[in-house]
Amino acid sequence: MARYDVDALDNRTPEAVARYLRLIEAVVMRWHPHRVTGLEHIPKGPALFVGNHNAGLWTPDSYLLYQALYRAGGIDALPYGLAHEVILRNSPFNEILCPVGVVRAHRDNALRIFARGDKALVYPGGDLDGMRPFRRRNEVVFGNRRGYIRLALEAGVPIVPVVSAGAHAIYIVLDDLQGLANTLRLDRFFRLKVMPLTLSFPLGLTLGPLFPFIPWPTRILVEVGEPITFARTGPEAAADEAYVAACAAEVQGRMQAALTRLADERRMGAR
Repeated sequence: MARYDVDALDNRTPEAVARYLRLIEAVVMRWHPHRVTGLEHIPKGPALFVGNHNAGLWTPDSYLLYQALYRAGGIDALPYGLAHEVILRNSPFNEILCPVGVVRAHRDNALRIFARGDKALVYPGGDLDGMRPFRRRNEVVFGNRRGYIRLALEAGVPIVPVVSAGAHAIYIVLDDLQGLANTLRLDRFFRLKVMPLTLSFPLGLTLGPLFPFIPWPTRILVEVGEPITFARTGPEAAADEAYVAACAAEVQGRMQAALTRLADERRMGAR
């Protein structure tokens, strides 16, 4: 049974954040050469951070962003993370993530966060993005998921794009095997649309979400972009499917342009 209420906004404690940061500094920051830029673009007041998802459950870019935000503004600068309910309700994720400010990804939770004047962080691509094939590592893969746009429009908050390159190179996802996931009905039972076939060290060839492995010490570049605001906001704008699609295309287009540029920089730096 989950120890923490996955919908509570008061689970985060300074002590848990301090422990989390020490772990990031000791492991992630030392293992992955990195750079985090663009923090000056973060607006005051409520906003929705939107990131491209990488590296399955490891997500080192998320930790690097978390550390950079804390260094810049302390605990008040940290957004609430919106996480998959299936992950958050189970140990050890419940005990690890809830005390540092992660809550269930749900519209009502996000609106309560914004009402407090705080920020939230979401990865709209979820499993599609985080377990995309290695050949697509430099692509933003959100599918047709646009709930984050509807949320930002309804709440009238800006979207702050967070783009990272390099984190998805910690292992090789040969294929996401969406057809197999559909056959196994993983979406119904686990809300998963993929069953990745992965090559990693020292596990070798693995089917399904990975058990602990040793990530490749790849260089990771994280960039916070300028806030994106929309001409129309409110419930009516959020219910306009054509407008939502246009807003999503704008956000994803900007994020893809940033990812392409960062990926090119990594390639040039490796030569």
